[in-house]
Amino acid sequence: MQKHTCTFILIGLGIVFACAPYPKEVETNSAVKAQRFPAESFDSVIEDNVDDMIKRGRDIFRYDTFGSENFWGDKLRLHEAIAGEKQGGRGTGLSPKQALQLGLKVDQAKVPSTLLEVIKGGAVSLENPETTLELLRANAVVGVTGFFDKKDKRLRSVGIQCAFCHSTVDDSFAKGIGRRLDGWPNRDLNVGAVVELSPNLQPLADLLKTDEATVRKVLLSWGPGKYDAELNQDGKAFRPDGKSAATVLPAAFGLAGVHLHTYTGWGSVTYWNAYVANTQMVGRGTFFDPRLKNEAQFPIGAAAGFGDMRPPSDLITEKLAALHFYQLAIPAPTPPKKLFDKDAAARGKEVFNGKAHCATCHVPPLFTEPGWPLHTPEEIGIDDFQANRSPEKRYRTTPLRGLFTRMKGGFYHDGRFPTLDEVVDHYNVAMKLNLTGSEHADLIEYLKSL
Repeated sequence: MQKHTCTFILIGLGIVFACAPYPKEVETNSAVKAQRFPAESFDSVIEDNVDDMIKRGRDIFRYDTFGSENFWGDKLRLHEAIAGEKQGGRGTGLSPKQALQLGLKVDQAKVPSTLLEVIKGGAVSLENPETTLELLRANAVVGVTGFFDKKDKRLRSVGIQCAFCHSTVDDSFAKGIGRRLDGWPNRDLNVGAVVELSPNLQPLADLLKTDEATVRKVLLSWGPGKYDAELNQDGKAFRPDGKSAATVLPAAFGLAGVHLHTYTGWGSVTYWNAYVANTQMVGRGTFFDPRLKNEAQFPIGAAAGFGDMRPPSDLITEKLAALHFYQLAIPAPTPPKKLFDKDAAARGKEVFNGKAHCATCHVPPLFTEPGWPLHTPEEIGIDDFQANRSPEKRYRTTPLRGLFTRMKGGFYHDGRFPTLDEVVDHYNVAMKLNLTGSEHADLIEYLKSL
């Protein structure tokens, strides 16, 4: 009997304590009660949100034009150059071969299997612009969406996505055709040459307060793997030495934990997404940055109102969170083992963390500084041209993981150092490191291993 009595007492106490606000001296947020009663725990809510954000973010990164077709198609009429005169456009049209030569990529997974087979067998010509239209209909051209008329099936406009510059493919089917590699900078893509195909560049000429011939000259000066995201802010198309002011396309992978996204520290990853979607892709959304109202530094952007953009409808803002989430989930790729000497890389790691002082700024495992990773031009021993085009007038410490994906086009913001050998040479002299020949070589192997 005593045993049963104890049991009932314990059960009763359990009921009392489960219902009582105990202890009374502790205050908690009453909002937590909203998650007490559902059978689903809040952990499950978080996990479901992760899955949803990844899926939505991937779709936005790969396929969302943000309404940019209003500019690239309706105003510049780029689609007319792609379609060609026979398909209602202008000129000879853009063949798949020409598109691939410009650095555009094809997502093998989006190409219908029947079309892949006939391409592989040679039954469909890569010299025919009509094949390009078929690829656009399949949504297989990475970073480009074609909009077709429902009646006559002709291409009526084109828009671009984040993937246009920040995705490539693995060439698993053919050069330029394969599986997507999101986040990899497309250093093959000649953005300027693609834009220059447009029959009407007058909107850009009006913005830059120049003529179309000058705009075409500027676009063609960029070359593969480069783009100038400040041109429509300050109008500076060329450096003092006469070379293009365009910078190499940065990686969009390995950004988790990284504060600033661009070479000159304009802002965070999501800031730059908003900046690019609104001012570079020319989508339709809200964007606010009062720094761009500085007429002395940004005469073009200030006059265009880029510092405070508020269109009647917004096709961008709602998508920024998922886009950001997906980008932060993209890891830096691991370099192939055959790319570097393992033993030399191990020795180079000691040089990196020790004598060369690389880890002072490129702090492992982020390989950039936690916090505010910006430095004056003098600190890194280079000119101030590109730094002065940004609000902070400094250069960011670029994360180093996945360097092997950026071998093409050179290193630093403008690709001024064609090889890692020249990068190390620069720091060896500028920082008076006094590296020996073997230390120099080992350090390069370590950089290649990241």
